[in-house]
Amino acid sequence: MASADSPRVIARRSAISRMVRTITSPYYRYRHAKVLHSLRVGVAMLVSILATTGINIPHGIWSSVTLLVVIGGLQHHGNIRKKAADRAAGTLLGAAIGLVLILLQNLTGSLPLTYVLMSIVAGICAWFAIGSSGYIGLLTAITMCIVAGHGDNLIDVGLWRTLNVLIGIVIALAFSFALPLHATYSWRYGIADNLRECARIYTRLLAGATTDEDEQVKHFLAINKRLVQLRSLMPSVAKEIDVPQARLEEIQRLHRQMLSSLELLATGPLMHADAAARAAYAQVCGVEVRAVRGTLLAMARGLRFGRATHFGIPAASPLAQACGDDVALELPRDLQGPYWLGQRLAEQVDRLRALLLDTEPNWNIERHSRTLLKV
Repeated sequence: MASADSPRVIARRSAISRMVRTITSPYYRYRHAKVLHSLRVGVAMLVSILATTGINIPHGIWSSVTLLVVIGGLQHHGNIRKKAADRAAGTLLGAAIGLVLILLQNLTGSLPLTYVLMSIVAGICAWFAIGSSGYIGLLTAITMCIVAGHGDNLIDVGLWRTLNVLIGIVIALAFSFALPLHATYSWRYGIADNLRECARIYTRLLAGATTDEDEQVKHFLAINKRLVQLRSLMPSVAKEIDVPQARLEEIQRLHRQMLSSLELLATGPLMHADAAARAAYAQVCGVEVRAVRGTLLAMARGLRFGRATHFGIPAASPLAQACGDDVALELPRDLQGPYWLGQRLAEQVDRLRALLLDTEPNWNIERHSRTLLKV
C-alpha cells in the first residue's frame, strides 16, 4: 500500500487543492471563467436531459433548448438576476400565447386567421425586442413558435412543450447562480493589469531602456483592448456594487487620459533623447517618477487584493510635493514638453487614486463580506 506521503497521493492532493482554489478564489475563477461557465452549462444540460428524455417526457428537447436560451450567454452575477428573470418571463408569456393560439385554431379551424395573429404577435414582440425589454420580447416570440408551431400543433403537444419549457426554466435558474463570476472582479483585475503595465512602460521609458517600436505598439494595443472590455462590464459592475455608472465612467475616462499622456510621452522627444538628456531629466524629476510608479503599483495591488493585505491605495497623495513648477527651467528646451506631460500624467494618476479610494468600500467585495460575517 502506498504511504500517505507517496508522490501519487501528494499529486492527487495537489490536483484537488488546485481545483478547490480555482472554484473558491475570485482571481482563479476570473482566470478560468470560460471553463467554469462551460462546465455549468454542460452539467445543466445533462440534468435537463435526465429530467425529461431520461424519464420519457415527450418533446424533452425543448427543455434543453430553453435552458440554453436562458443561461447560455449569462456569465456575470450582475446580469444573471435581471436577464434570467427577463428570459423566464418571456418564455412563460410565449408559452401562454402559444397555447391560446392552439385553442383558437381548434375553435375556429381557420389557419389564415392563426397565421395573421401569429404575425401580429411577432411584430409586437419585435417592437419590444429593440427596447429595454428586448429579451422578454424576443423570447416571447420564440417560445410562441415552439409551443404552437404554425398554429397546427395539437393541444396535448402544446401542453407537453409548455411543461418542457417550464422544466428548462427551473433548471436554468437553478444553475444560473452556480459559481457565477462577479463582473466587479473582472473589472478590478483588468484595471490592475493595465495600471501595472502602465507603470512598467513609464519606468522603462524614463530608464532609457531601448524598446522596439512594434513591441511598444503591441503593448499599447493590449492595454487599449482591455480598456474597451472594461467598458462592457460597467453596467453589471454598477448593479453589483451599487455605484452610479457615471462614477465608473469617470474612472474609465481618467484611465483613458492617463494612457493618452503615456503614449505621448512614449512617442515624444524623451523617447529619442540621448543618455545625458535622460540623466538630466531623471535627476530633476526622479522623485516624481518614483511617486507616479509607486502610486500606479499601489492602485494595482489594491484592486488585485482588496484591502486584505498591507498593500493598499495610499490615503494621502505622494505626488503633491513631488516636483515644483520651476524645475522645468533646469531642463533642456526639448525636454520641457515631456516634463509638462509628466506633470499632467502625475495629476491624472492622483485623481484616479482619489476616486478609487473614495469608491473602495463598494468595489472591495472581500471587505464587505468580512463585515457581514462579523455582524
